[in-house]
Amino acid sequence: MQTLRSTYMLKLLRGIKTTIKTRTHVMRIGDWCVLTISIVLVAALFQQLWSYEGAARVQIRLGDTIYGTYSLNQQRDIHVEGAIGNATVSIMNGKARFSQSPCHNQYCVHQGWLSRSGQASVCLPNQLSLELIGETKHYDSLSY
Repeated sequence: MQTLRSTYMLKLLRGIKTTIKTRTHVMRIGDWCVLTISIVLVAALFQQLWSYEGAARVQIRLGDTIYGTYSLNQQRDIHVEGAIGNATVSIMNGKARFSQSPCHNQYCVHQGWLSRSGQASVCLPNQLSLELIGETKHYDSLSY
């Protein structure tokens, strides 16, 4: 019984050993071609789909009217009197942001600098909004 069990174990180990040897795969020229084409395709799609254009102007809205449109190629602070108080919009180095706001939660200030075309920041309590405008808008899952 013991010898039968050990011969069975030896046959099983030999079978596993040959299976491991036959399962190893050396990459052939076709495999390398598929891998190279895949990497080039992913890099090209990444460059095409996830690149964005910088904005040229910022548009400030007060309620549903346009307060003003300003170039981003300047360094300036714009003070806007909103529904609940005075807010400050800062423009610097091709970017814009709310730097001060009278609202309680300060979400608009904490959003930070906007730099891409199509980005927006909204201060709902003060009824103010910023939108960056460029040649084309950057599309995301919400505006696709």
